[in-house]
Amino acid sequence: MHLDQGKAPTVGVARHAGHGLRCVLAPNASPMTFRGTNTYLLGTRQLAVIDPGPDDAAHLDAILAALLPGQSISHIFVTHAHLDHSGLAARLAAETGAQVLAYGDAHAGRSAVMQTLAERGLTGGGEAIDQGFAPDLALGDGETIRGDGWQITAHWTPGHFSNHMCYACGDTMLTGDVVMGWASSVVSPPEGDVTQYMASCARLRGLGAARHLPGHGAPIEDPDARLVWLMAHRRAREAEIMSALEDGPASAATLAAFIYTDTPAGLIPAATRNVLAHLIDLTQKSRVRPEGELHPEARFRAVSAPVRG
Repeated sequence: MHLDQGKAPTVGVARHAGHGLRCVLAPNASPMTFRGTNTYLLGTRQLAVIDPGPDDAAHLDAILAALLPGQSISHIFVTHAHLDHSGLAARLAAETGAQVLAYGDAHAGRSAVMQTLAERGLTGGGEAIDQGFAPDLALGDGETIRGDGWQITAHWTPGHFSNHMCYACGDTMLTGDVVMGWASSVVSPPEGDVTQYMASCARLRGLGAARHLPGHGAPIEDPDARLVWLMAHRRAREAEIMSALEDGPASAATLAAFIYTDTPAGLIPAATRNVLAHLIDLTQKSRVRPEGELHPEARFRAVSAPVRG
């Protein structure tokens, strides 16, 4: 279920996104970022910027060119520490004097199992992590920041990334990479965590925003339906993994090659990380177990499967 994304917007040109928000599309289209990163501007005089985007001079110029006479930038909110969202934060802050706000640094919010895996040497895969990212102000879950005629409430929504936040502006939720219409989110351990992702989707359903504005792609006008689909998609992937393990133990790479038969070769590493994330979640639920230590190359078997050999 990929939603209709309509006509591609023009890169670098501010467009109205409703409810006092404008959006500037960054020039970083790719298989992982779709048409590019959406940078949002909120306010009428002293503005908030949500997700400044990649560290790109042309995008910096486009954001500054979007300022109308008498406008300035006072706050820079970052949903999470992937370079396509946070990379420009430091330069935009230096240019404008605005403070950078986020949940925490690039490693904040990791679950205990992901922290253990990181300490064993597992590093992120599939997307570029902004390892040096650290906000000027670390936001608490549910904290509200008020600016010049606007207010934003931050909701910690890990899963795609441990420090991921969604930002509520009235009945609109800016969802970063947790909820998108053009694709499901990559969940790549140790930054990504399926257990956290499912909890975040359930939480967003409970918050009941009327509209979602994602970090990539078009607005989502029926958020609840999209969240229901995303959660069902994860459960279906889990069922595929469990079914495949009925034939015997397998690694994440083997399972990804078996399950993602229609996926381009260049995206198989990300698919393998998705499968690994599910296997870690299933290990936590005692539905599978690794043969030996939990690590990315381990073979996993269903707990109910008989031991062979």
